[in-house]
Amino acid sequence: MTNTVPAAANPSYDQLPIIDLSDADRGPEARARLHDRLHGAAHDVGFFQLVGHGVTAAETDALLAAMHAFFRLPEADRLALDNVGSPHFRGYTRTGDERTAGARDWRDQLDIGAERPARIPAPGEPAYWWLQGPNQWPAALPELRAAALTWIDRLGAVADRLLRELLTAIGAPADFYAPVFGAHAHPHLKLVRYPGSADDGTGQGVGAHKDYGFLTLLLQDRIGGLEVQRADGRFHPVPPLPGAFVVNLGELLEVATDGYLRATNHRVVSPPGATERFSVPFFYNPRLDARIEPLPFPYASTAPGATDDPGNPLFAEYGYNELKGKLRAHPLVAERHHAELLSPA
Repeated sequence: MTNTVPAAANPSYDQLPIIDLSDADRGPEARARLHDRLHGAAHDVGFFQLVGHGVTAAETDALLAAMHAFFRLPEADRLALDNVGSPHFRGYTRTGDERTAGARDWRDQLDIGAERPARIPAPGEPAYWWLQGPNQWPAALPELRAAALTWIDRLGAVADRLLRELLTAIGAPADFYAPVFGAHAHPHLKLVRYPGSADDGTGQGVGAHKDYGFLTLLLQDRIGGLEVQRADGRFHPVPPLPGAFVVNLGELLEVATDGYLRATNHRVVSPPGATERFSVPFFYNPRLDARIEPLPFPYASTAPGATDDPGNPLFAEYGYNELKGKLRAHPLVAERHHAELLSPA
């Protein structure tokens, strides 16, 4: 195997690279083509559109129907699930209550994870165990629970396969990170509504950020608004592609490959006027107590080094990274339940 980096999968900024995962099942030539394009997209852009993933339109429609029904519930029903009442950061977040880089995000959402009993950290245990706990579900919409948990399982399987193909594409052992996932992985699902432009004129649906896990698979509607920072330093729109998931790499993969794979800044611009936009990001995360080891792969000598951001330190154990993000993004939850974990002003 030569250490030649594939050319950029798509040099145009009009659309992200498009990766067809079903090429893995179409023989050696098609799989080699998949690996070449996947390698280029992950190394050069950190974002791509994923098709051929096997998730059917019927499966997607079931989730979207349940999500739209949730956001049609009376406000009192949604507020009954207010995440301020959950020390595990689960439940409903009102528009403007989440923060990115200290500024409010103009969206409301329901945060869902694997359905597990609460684990309150014992003395001496890591505080990140607060992130494990039960979800909050609307009593008036029992079908939402089934649809959301099924989606977590379904996309978890897609992400697992995609990660294996990605590692193979860069010459790494496909199962190198299998031990940090498994039955105790920590997936995260958001059901998100952007209600239109904020009244302060900022246009921030979600501020610029990187995700801190391994992979994110985003189902977006036809409205658009997602923007990705490209090699020219500017944020470029990502046109919706029917049937595709927008995939981006998280900070853990950037750190694990010393910057060879890229976690890329992205943001969401609020839709104009009173236009609503809906999206469903799924975050493929390892166990909270997983320690992420450096990835052995033949391009390691060409890695530029991971981004060094003093304001965003990364920890060896994944749970500390997610807890750090949650405390920043949900200050009302943090102040109510975890004041002892907050840094003094």
